[in-house]
Amino acid sequence: MSIVVFVESSDKKVKKTSMEAVFYASKIDNNVIAVALGSAHDESQLGELGKWGATDVLLDSANKFDSGDLSLSASAISEVMKTKNAKILVLATSPFGSGLAACVAVQLNASLATNVAELPDTSSGFVVKRSIFTGKAFQNVNLTNENKVIAIKKNAVDVVENGSVINISSFSAEVDGEGKIKVKDVDMIQGDILLPEAERVVSAGRGLKGPENWGMVEELASVLKAATACSKPVSDMDWRPHHEHVGQTGIKVSPQLYIAIGISGAIQHLAGVNSSKTIVVINKDPEAPFFKEADYGIVGDAFEVVPKLIEALKANN
Repeated sequence: MSIVVFVESSDKKVKKTSMEAVFYASKIDNNVIAVALGSAHDESQLGELGKWGATDVLLDSANKFDSGDLSLSASAISEVMKTKNAKILVLATSPFGSGLAACVAVQLNASLATNVAELPDTSSGFVVKRSIFTGKAFQNVNLTNENKVIAIKKNAVDVVENGSVINISSFSAEVDGEGKIKVKDVDMIQGDILLPEAERVVSAGRGLKGPENWGMVEELASVLKAATACSKPVSDMDWRPHHEHVGQTGIKVSPQLYIAIGISGAIQHLAGVNSSKTIVVINKDPEAPFFKEADYGIVGDAFEVVPKLIEALKANN
C-alpha cells in the first residue's frame, strides 16, 4: 500500500505546508507518492521532497490544472490513488487544499478529516485529532472507510530530514475536458515572506494610531525575518493592505512566533492566530483581552517598547 500527498507550490517553490504533509505521510507509511499538478512547479524543488520522506514524485505539468478547477485536480488525484492502490491522501489545509480534499473524498467515498493536528492513533482503528471551534477545542475522529483523506494543519508535525533528493516522474492524468474555470488575470501578493507560510509574524493594530507609524513594525519584522500582518480595523481603514488582515474573516496563521502590537485581542482576531506556537503581546492596556492568550506579555507603550526591542535584537545578531 502507498500514501498519496498533494503538493502545492507558490512562485515555483514548494510550500512548507506541503513539505509537512509529505513528512506526515512518511510517519504513517514508508511508501509516499507526492503528486504535483500544473505548471507552477520547479522540478528541482519537487526533487527535494525526497528529503522529507517522499519515495516517488509525479508531475503532470499541463496548464489546464493552473485554473484552480477543483474537479480536474480531484479527478487526477483520484486516478493516481486508484492506479497506485493508495488508500490515504494527505494534503495541507489551505484555501485550495481543503476544497480538493472534499472533492476527492466524494469521488472515492472516503472518510474525510480536516484541520488534523497530530499523527493518527492506529492502536484501535484510525483515529485523528482535529482542531475545531477555531482552535478552542479538539475532536478525535475514527476514520472507518477504506479510503481516507487527511488535511493537516500547519505545524501538525515537526519536520526533519529523513531521506534524500529523488528524481521526478512525468505523467499525464486522464481527466475529461479542460475544466470549467478560465483564469483571466492573476494578482500576486508581494513580499519576501508570504503571510500564510511565515514562521514568524509581526502584527499591529489601531494602537499604532496611523499608517505613518508602521515603519517600526516593518523594521521589527525585517530583523526577525518575519511577515507583517494587521488587525481587521486596520485593513478596513486602509492603513495596511487587506491581504495582511489576520483573523476569523481574514488569513488564519500558525507561525512559531506571533507578535501582536497594539491589538486588544478581540475574539475574531484570536480565531485567526490562536494556533501560533508562541504569542507575544505588547499593549499599554493591562486589561487587554490578548494578555489572557499570550505566552509572554509586555505592558507598555508600543512607541517605547518596540524601538528598544529592535535595538536589543540587532545587538544580538
